[in-house]
Amino acid sequence: MNIKEVSQHSGLSAKTIRYYEAQGIITPPARSANNYREYAENHINELIIIKRAKMVGFSLAEASELLVLSSDPKRCSAAVKAKTELKIAEIDAQIAELNAMRHTLNALSTQCPGDNKPDCPILEALQSDNGL
Repeated sequence: MNIKEVSQHSGLSAKTIRYYEAQGIITPPARSANNYREYAENHINELIIIKRAKMVGFSLAEASELLVLSSDPKRCSAAVKAKTELKIAEIDAQIAELNAMRHTLNALSTQCPGDNKPDCPILEALQSDNGL
């Protein structure tokens, strides 16, 4: 099948598919006599794994590692689970950081009268070494 068909089946753009091929992330497709790429069902499966891994927070490099594991019949599910638990810990840390940022911004917003005067506790806090 051609790249347009693979794009439709995988939900990824042709440009993205070519990028993944150039980076060696997916299996290189066969080439026809006129040098066109000829994709197979396994390419769609590879692309869907990458796409879904990225959707749940894995980086492209991590998704590529998961793709390698998916094609290894000797893989240990413990390796996949370990990567997943590491990603969960990273996401939890990001959530904690975002919650702290939100808490700080809420506190600053509460202190600001939001009127037509130039005094702004938010800007003062951002300018101060002790403001945050």
